[in-house]
Amino acid sequence: MALVPSSIPVNESPVFTEVDMGGDDSAPTVRATVVQASTVFYDTPATLDKAERLLAEAAGYGSQLVVFPEAFVGGYPRGSNFGVAIGNRTAKGKEEFRKYHAAAINVPGPEVDRLASMAGKYKVFLVMGVIEKEGYTLYCTVLFFDSQGCYLGKHRKIMPTALERIIWGFGDGSTIPVFDTPIGKIGAAICWENKMPLLRTAMYAKGIEIYCAPTADSRDLWQASMTHIALEGGCFVLSANQFCRRKDYPPPPEYIFSGTEEELTPDSVVCAGGSVIISPSGTILAGPNYDGEALISADLDIGDIARAKFDFDVVGHYARPEVLSLIVRDHPANPVTFTSASAKTEVSDKS
Repeated sequence: MALVPSSIPVNESPVFTEVDMGGDDSAPTVRATVVQASTVFYDTPATLDKAERLLAEAAGYGSQLVVFPEAFVGGYPRGSNFGVAIGNRTAKGKEEFRKYHAAAINVPGPEVDRLASMAGKYKVFLVMGVIEKEGYTLYCTVLFFDSQGCYLGKHRKIMPTALERIIWGFGDGSTIPVFDTPIGKIGAAICWENKMPLLRTAMYAKGIEIYCAPTADSRDLWQASMTHIALEGGCFVLSANQFCRRKDYPPPPEYIFSGTEEELTPDSVVCAGGSVIISPSGTILAGPNYDGEALISADLDIGDIARAKFDFDVVGHYARPEVLSLIVRDHPANPVTFTSASAKTEVSDKS
């Protein structure tokens, strides 16, 4: 397997690496890229501009699928506690949430339209991590776009982790999509919800082939989870994480890294990346990268999926449904339902 680095210096633009997998001509090959880069925090228009530059560069290398990190648009509020203690929320923390809410996007909305336009302009399938707002509740969401510039749908994180639960709502079973596209069946799970075996099983049952895992976890242990999912699901795993330094966030006192601010310099790395692409056999095709902002790419031999499933098909020949089975409640879980709206729907259905 040959690793082919870009000739572009690291300090000038993101690094591009690709793997020549040496596949045969009988199965299609898809060139995929995971983006490892930081948000422009509290500045969504600037973040979208940066996303377009990175997307254009990946497309220039022939990428057909580009995956961005968790919360790339809207930002991952690393280190912040939003002024929360049990029984108390500070005025500064409430103002911090107001600013974070202002940077989030509506889905659908103008930012979604712009992302769709980018996907169509550069002829790529795009998977983008965003912070979505619905009213005054935020969701950690992944948006999907096809290469014709069409918005396909979204996945909302169903289980935020730890303090994330004070700022993000919970997705439900209605947004666990797997999209059947010309380059393969694509879906996503975000960060630690990848550790939820029942969620993974639901996605396997939908036939996922290119499993996207936008994350904020840069620990070495994350690589073990990604390899396990590739082997378990017999699918390609594309994990994209941000690479951030302290200076990528607003300076103190506007933004504080709780408990560590005094130890940090502007150049301190606060998220080291670790973005990676793994084959269905568990082979690392590209990454993990801990060096800086990068475009990390590989050619995916789709035939590897069938080769892996021959060994192990978790919802096929290796399943025992008479012993173990899963029920997924995939309808929207609405907190309020108006009976008049339901009645109108029934009348419409009968006419």
